[in-house]
Amino acid sequence: MESLDKIDRHILKLLQENALLSVKEIANTVGLSVTPTYERIKRMEKNGFIDKYVALVNREKVEKSLVVYCSVSLRDHSKMSLENFNNSVSNISEVMEIYYTSGNFDYMLKIVTKDMNTYQDFVVNKLATIENIATVQSSFVLKVIKNETAIVLD
Repeated sequence: MESLDKIDRHILKLLQENALLSVKEIANTVGLSVTPTYERIKRMEKNGFIDKYVALVNREKVEKSLVVYCSVSLRDHSKMSLENFNNSVSNISEVMEIYYTSGNFDYMLKIVTKDMNTYQDFVVNKLATIENIATVQSSFVLKVIKNETAIVLD
């Protein structure tokens, strides 16, 4: 597996802070010329160190202020049942993140909706229609204390 050197990690840190930085700005910061900086970025993209570039949207501004973490247990844990659940829940637009977990529940879903009424509609008309769900437990986010997107690179 390819490893990253100090300059690669610095480039990744800069891109995580601001993906709109130009290659020239990144090059000036890391102390390289534009061409080797560009080549490093392209290599990290090609090799999967950089998955994609996105804009982080303010949920409040687009009227999606309710965040719910939904713990789900399944009745059956066969490979086909797990795949069916994964496919079904992946196609629901309100589901932002899906984690297959250990512990008391099988899955943790991060749901983002407008308000409690739209969440209730989501549960009744979307989540509850998925076969094989045994239990669902919802935890509502009251206040976000920390929400980082950048991974710390040692």
